[in-house]
Amino acid sequence: MTTTPPPSPPDRAGQLTVDGLFLQQVARHPDRLALVFGERRWTYRELADRVGRLAARLAGLGLQRGDRIAILSENRPEYVELEMAAARLGVVLACQNWRQSDNELEYCVQLVSPRLLVYSKRQAEVVQRIAHGVPQVINLDTEYGPMLAADPAPATGDRPAPDDIDPECGLVILYTSGTTGLPKGALISQRAMVARAMIARIDLGAQPGDAFIAWAPLFHMVSTDTVYATLMHGGTVIVMDGLDVAQLVAITAREFIGHLTLMPGMIDRVIDELDRTGTQPKGCRSIGCMADLVPAAQIARITALYRAPFRNSFGSTETGSPPASRGSIAIGELPRRLSKQQNSFCQIKLVDEDGVEVADGQPGELCFRGPSLFSGYWANPKANAEDFRGGWFHMGDVFVRNPDGTLDFVDRRKYLIKSGGENIYPAEIERVLLTHPDVLEAVVVRRPDARWGEVPVAFVARANDSLGGDELKALCRGRIAGYKQPKAVIFIPLASFPRSTTGKVKRHELEQRVTPG
Repeated sequence: MTTTPPPSPPDRAGQLTVDGLFLQQVARHPDRLALVFGERRWTYRELADRVGRLAARLAGLGLQRGDRIAILSENRPEYVELEMAAARLGVVLACQNWRQSDNELEYCVQLVSPRLLVYSKRQAEVVQRIAHGVPQVINLDTEYGPMLAADPAPATGDRPAPDDIDPECGLVILYTSGTTGLPKGALISQRAMVARAMIARIDLGAQPGDAFIAWAPLFHMVSTDTVYATLMHGGTVIVMDGLDVAQLVAITAREFIGHLTLMPGMIDRVIDELDRTGTQPKGCRSIGCMADLVPAAQIARITALYRAPFRNSFGSTETGSPPASRGSIAIGELPRRLSKQQNSFCQIKLVDEDGVEVADGQPGELCFRGPSLFSGYWANPKANAEDFRGGWFHMGDVFVRNPDGTLDFVDRRKYLIKSGGENIYPAEIERVLLTHPDVLEAVVVRRPDARWGEVPVAFVARANDSLGGDELKALCRGRIAGYKQPKAVIFIPLASFPRSTTGKVKRHELEQRVTPG
């Protein structure tokens, strides 16, 4: 990846940056609440002052435009401050997934060659094991506060955004699962983040001043995208240190929320808490995501309790809420059909394996163009050449277009498991299983799950009958994230793996063996 030069004056006049839009809100609403964490509160003026101090201090540490800062931390207000300071300086914040194993984290950190790693106390032991060669590290619990206080020249909140920050500058790196078993770092620019905020206003009904609860990890686009959008729109970001259902429900009882993030696997717990406490939510504009992975009865019930429609979404880390998240499921509706509506301000086409556009009613891989699109995978020219071929981003997801223009999801071209909002590629698990000397073949498939939507299950051929499933599960622990570990290991003879004429295992046939009905 290379950094972009400063834009020319005419180009600059036609561009928007995250920091410029944030500072506009500071100027308009300096005393409006910007950030909440427990009992702590920051107005827009106070948050801007802290962001200015942080940006100045980071610059004093030698951080320059295009440099990377890795962050390994749970959700906390300092995380949001770092996101906004990155926007001001034109540096890139690489958001590490603390759910990953040491091996995965070390790979992700080394991939981006950070000048600085910022971490929380909970991650201190992990950092000692994985932060090899990182020039500078900062502990959020012991060093961050004094660092801000030591800055002799705090920046004022109404200072204009630097004119040399090009919107094509990278802003954050969010990691996605890789088909080869190694994560990929998706570089998202300021241009893409501004576009995602604009599309949220148009398609998702977001309004200036809306509050957002950032309980989902900030290393995910579902939180980071909406944090940026909320602060560019003049709303309030309520940060939660992970999912606490009782706390989440209590917040929704006293705050009107723009979009309430509810992931598959948690909605039944929210329903139970609302029923148990008799809580009456104050209201939301919309709730939920990934309706395909949520039981229809839960959608009907949760929309009735919150008096808000359920978002029938299909997006990705690479594209944001597009390409197909404009539709919603009405309050109390038991959905019979989950056809998707294309988002505004994007182009899509469905193509066959030869790249030829297919007719309506025929399955094809969805290809995407639009300003919300990411800027490619960090240091991965092979993946970029493959996925951006022909001037379109090939998502790897197969859809059928209906006569009314809606889209029906068919399958993933590259077999993918979506478990509780997390993406899992089988190769991530298979490469670990195949390290065991008695494993002859390992193939991972998805199994429907009432709580998580889908979970991974492994089919294994073994050379020694004494090898058991518990031993293979233990092999995975510590090497891949917990949510990626196989929930069951099924042993079959090597000759029983169904194969194509080219010798590839037919995953869908194995999947049928673990799918009820």
